[in-house]
Amino acid sequence: MTGTLFGIGVGPGDRDLITLKAARLIAVCPVVAYPALAGIPSFARAIAADLIEPGCDEIVFEIPMTVARGPAQAAYDAAAARIARVLDSGRDVACLCEGDPFFYGSFMYLHARLAPRFTVEIVPGVSSVSACAAAAARPLAARNEAVTVLPGPLGDEVLTRRIRAADSVAIMKVGRHLPRIRRVIEGLGLTDRAIFVARATLPDQMVCPLADAPEPAPYFSMILLTKGADPWL
Repeated sequence: MTGTLFGIGVGPGDRDLITLKAARLIAVCPVVAYPALAGIPSFARAIAADLIEPGCDEIVFEIPMTVARGPAQAAYDAAAARIARVLDSGRDVACLCEGDPFFYGSFMYLHARLAPRFTVEIVPGVSSVSACAAAAARPLAARNEAVTVLPGPLGDEVLTRRIRAADSVAIMKVGRHLPRIRRVIEGLGLTDRAIFVARATLPDQMVCPLADAPEPAPYFSMILLTKGADPWL
């Protein structure tokens, strides 16, 4: 019998937002795996640290942050091979993922490699979009409105076109792209509709109008833009 791989969303940062199911599985799995950036402690592990039992085996896999896809693909290949050996031995593995595993989550790359061979269960987590909307007290959409989620690294022309066509927008992965994204939103005349949120749910959380957002922006930052076509109030 092989082990089961659990892809566990641990939420945006506040450990109190980890679901009961996620907490239970992290506490009982004999092996916990998680991603980290080279030379930097794993944020996913930090969120769930209090739930990892002493003596639990841990697998940390470093993911390089490069534009080229090759190095990251190789890192996921190596991580999947390490996890596969544990699963083949019959032990379960809880793989931690910031936010939600299937919403821009790192776990999806392991899932693609391991799901054909092993039993995999996904445990959803609170996404950064939900966390930022709550922090800003800004409803994202009502009734028939649609929410558009955009990655910040998209080019100016694509961002402009998609923001113009959207009812409500969440722009993720803002970070170093903030000055450029800010100019795009200013060009559309929507700056007064945009809220900047950084490190949502963490002690140093920041929420402010986009016009007041600091540069450089933290890596974990987002812009919420609602056009207000629907009368919420």
